[in-house]
Amino acid sequence: MLDHSTPMQSFPFSSRLKLRSIISIVASPSAFITAGVLTGFLSLPVRAQQADSNPPPVVVQPGAPGQPTRKLPPSTRATLPPRSPKDVEFMQGMIMHHAQAVEMTALMSSHTENKNLRLLGARISQSQSDEMKFMKRWLETRGESVSPPMTRMPSMDMSGHDMSSHHHLSMPGMLTLKQMDALRKARGAEFDRLFLTGMIQHHNGALIMVKDLFDTAGAGQDAELFNFATDVDSGQRAEIKIMQTMLGEKPAEEKR
Repeated sequence: MLDHSTPMQSFPFSSRLKLRSIISIVASPSAFITAGVLTGFLSLPVRAQQADSNPPPVVVQPGAPGQPTRKLPPSTRATLPPRSPKDVEFMQGMIMHHAQAVEMTALMSSHTENKNLRLLGARISQSQSDEMKFMKRWLETRGESVSPPMTRMPSMDMSGHDMSSHHHLSMPGMLTLKQMDALRKARGAEFDRLFLTGMIQHHNGALIMVKDLFDTAGAGQDAELFNFATDVDSGQRAEIKIMQTMLGEKPAEEKR
């Protein structure tokens, strides 16, 4: 039974208004959909503004000394720099030159117990094998053959690094058939000596090839080729010093 002696409490007007709003939202599910559509509509200008903040990339071509730069269309594609016939000849020749060095190092596992020499051989084998892959890619990207035209003959098998071709044996520093035969027959200390003297000869030949490249007008201008050739020069000079020390010789710079 109600106690009429206690007056009923009434809600303030503002609280009653909030309550009606809540009830009307609960009673009408479509209100949620309307709110979602409105939110999406209001966000359109923001998204459009974000899209406008990511314009297509600007391609800039540096100008010659004293000349301004040029803006190129976004559709511009890079092209390979021009190359000289000497660039191609150098890469083709150096692949075969490196192949003989790799063949020499392959003899180490059965011909010497010298740990230091084996470590050096492993370093030479890995670096020159990697460089051969780079040179082949460089040539193939430019539509060039991996081997020079005059060395493509039945007696030569590049996949097996056959050294029977007199054409590439005539390249600077390449060991002769007689030298290679002597290296294959040697064991122990004699192998170590023949390997070191032969590889120093071989490395010096590579330095001559690099010098010949840069001495040729218009050659060696390709950035990749330039970096590779200078790396070959510095790397093989360093290895020559190591091999001279292993032989008990003084490096050429110290003899002066």
